[in-house]
Amino acid sequence: MSSERETLGFQAEVRELLNLMIHSLYSHRDIFLRELISNASDANDKLRFLALSNPDLLGKDNDLAIWIDGDPSGATLTVRDHGIGMSREEAITHLGTIAKSGTAEFFKRLTGDQQKDAQLIGQFGVGFYSAFIVADRVEVLTRRADAAPEQAVRWESSADGQFTVETITRAERGTSVVLHLKDDAKEFADPMRLRALVRRYSDHIAFPVRMHKQGAASLDYEDVNQAQALWTRPRSEIKDEEYRDLYGHIAHDGAEPLAWSHNRVEGKREYTSLLYIPARAPFDLWQREATRGLKLYVRRVFIMDDAEQFLPLYLRFVKGIVDSNDLPLNVSRELLQQDREVEAMRAALTRRVLEMLAKLAKDEPEKYAQFWREFGRVLKEGLSEDPGNRERLLPLLRFASTASAANDETVSLTEYVARMRPGQERIYYIVADTLDSARASPYLELLQQKGVEVLLMADRIDEWVMGQVSEFEGKRFKEASRGDLELGGLADQAERARIDEERKENKALLKRFKDALGDRVLEVRVSERLRDSPALLVHGEGELSAQMRRLLAANGQAPPAGKPAMELNVSHPLVRHMDSLKAADEFQELALLLYDQAALTEEGQVANPADFSRRLNNLLVRLVAAR
Repeated sequence: MSSERETLGFQAEVRELLNLMIHSLYSHRDIFLRELISNASDANDKLRFLALSNPDLLGKDNDLAIWIDGDPSGATLTVRDHGIGMSREEAITHLGTIAKSGTAEFFKRLTGDQQKDAQLIGQFGVGFYSAFIVADRVEVLTRRADAAPEQAVRWESSADGQFTVETITRAERGTSVVLHLKDDAKEFADPMRLRALVRRYSDHIAFPVRMHKQGAASLDYEDVNQAQALWTRPRSEIKDEEYRDLYGHIAHDGAEPLAWSHNRVEGKREYTSLLYIPARAPFDLWQREATRGLKLYVRRVFIMDDAEQFLPLYLRFVKGIVDSNDLPLNVSRELLQQDREVEAMRAALTRRVLEMLAKLAKDEPEKYAQFWREFGRVLKEGLSEDPGNRERLLPLLRFASTASAANDETVSLTEYVARMRPGQERIYYIVADTLDSARASPYLELLQQKGVEVLLMADRIDEWVMGQVSEFEGKRFKEASRGDLELGGLADQAERARIDEERKENKALLKRFKDALGDRVLEVRVSERLRDSPALLVHGEGELSAQMRRLLAANGQAPPAGKPAMELNVSHPLVRHMDSLKAADEFQELALLLYDQAALTEEGQVANPADFSRRLNNLLVRLVAAR
């Protein structure tokens, strides 16, 4: 390891970030202190955890706190801790680069709105760099808890595109961040100003935040925050603002949570949980392998940041804390996976989250609508992953429907069932590539004529989700584009008689179509669905939909063979015209054109675009010539 002073360049993304910090977030400068205190708290937590298996790391100095020193005469501010500290390599890595995946998304989220952009700091692991909002030079003095005093490190930068690092001698472990304040930021060296910010942002930190006593020449320190884990206090003593502040600390999210639940369980097993529902999705929500989980404490001792064993994957957006009195202090991820107590806690915490969402949906529907926009697709995964809670999940689902004018208006299954038509026995839905195409689908023509509401689905996950459920409140789900419509009490005698009569009268026409289309279709039949369109293709109940076949093909899998039936609207003028055609080749051309048109409606593509274009052009030429 080199002990010489090195000058290194920042990663390109860091340079861009520093430019943002210095020039774009002037009006929200005080967030830097929140981030530096949070980092110091994390460093203390990590050391306390490692000391469980290696007590020598703490040694005689077991006072884990955070010290803040403001020097108005020297225009400096120092935030220090006796936590885990950093090695030279760690200082270069952690303070000179940002994980590229998070960086790209960070800059993508920037809006130019200072309030919103300030909320992103910390969420993407860039909290340290907020120091440059108020400082024109930052020094970091640090020594790892397991390193010798002569292996300490000094890191320094003036945010000019580079930083220096050198090995120094430092007696105390942990990290000191020294901010040399800008001329217009000297207010942050004022002890009164600093005390107010600590109480505002960090009162809930589980470690003491200490400053020199007020009004005295003494060098003694005093605690300026409560330094009590908020979740250990009675709910009746905690203000909503304190709950929101703690959320910002553990989630690195400046936006307020939509809801939270603070609960203590006593009896056979004892633990406290504090769970939050965020207002917006994190940047890595769809990276199923990304770090997730609750902060785990055992008897107020921090164990790990991301204990994913306490909630199922489909609730990966939930933030919070679980503090157990029963688990061992040396618990590992492997032990958590095998522990029966953890499994029981997981089941209880999952129910608590679902109850919290149900309460939010009932009492604050606007907030729940916001939740659904951000996390609805993730929640749907639970229908397959968590069959034991399927009955709790179904009422939480929301869908666009033909009863709403806009695609962002949604309906619950409970509301749908309550307004079903007299005689309706099925919950009808349709899956398409977009909500607009679902709303305009010819498969819905009869149902819309009868005033039957249809649920509209366009998420890639919807086809798979609906395969996991069969009914809700005794009403079976029915996909409107598959098999028979199963109208039941919705079909009157006159309609049944008309369909039967049309089948008898058009036997010859149906046969002509089948002969013209050959093996492309299983059969050609009179449609009960259609009112305005001439034809469509219908797959059987057990067959894969067009959307699912496309997904399989996109993943390199050959979808199983299956033939659709063609349904004809025998009252349509085009079909009536074809019935009068004598020339077999002209009839076949139009039949194939109708088939391709129906394939476009169902699958979004035709098997042979060139043939389709040729037939269409031939038809247009004949129409022009006939004029």
